[in-house]
Amino acid sequence: MRCPTSGAAILLVLCACASRAPGKAERAIMTRVKRVTVGGRSDRNPFPPTAQNVEQGRRDFSHYCVACHGLDGQGTGVPFAEGMSPPIPSLASPEVQRFSDGQLRWIVENGIFPSGMPASRGVLNEDEMWRIVLFLRHLPAAGSLGEPPMYAGAAAPCPPGARESGR
Repeated sequence: MRCPTSGAAILLVLCACASRAPGKAERAIMTRVKRVTVGGRSDRNPFPPTAQNVEQGRRDFSHYCVACHGLDGQGTGVPFAEGMSPPIPSLASPEVQRFSDGQLRWIVENGIFPSGMPASRGVLNEDEMWRIVLFLRHLPAAGSLGEPPMYAGAAAPCPPGARESGR
């Protein structure tokens, strides 16, 4: 037996799930909430910011973070970065750079809900997370590293997961 309102219910669900960019007020509130809820404020990076450690952090970053943040941490060449809701931030932005090193490591480890930032706990080890933080503090100029190989030469932007599913 089919419910006569099932089509309307599906339409309602799809409309309720529409994605939109956050407004100015929503962004300001979420920025303040993150400042309070993100742990690790007083944790100190055990790695000194040497050229070797920053370069290793870039390599660690390139194994895990480039699909969403680009090679330069600023979204260069990531076709869906601006289309996400909320948009994937430039890691060079003042909003991101205001976090302490410990908070950045905490974010890498635990992710940020409700954004698309996943937790890396169990994927990256402590040393990799701390070196990534060093790289985040020494990001290159936007666009200077090119675009991630997985997106190079893409004819048109595609949503996350579309390539894997064959769409």
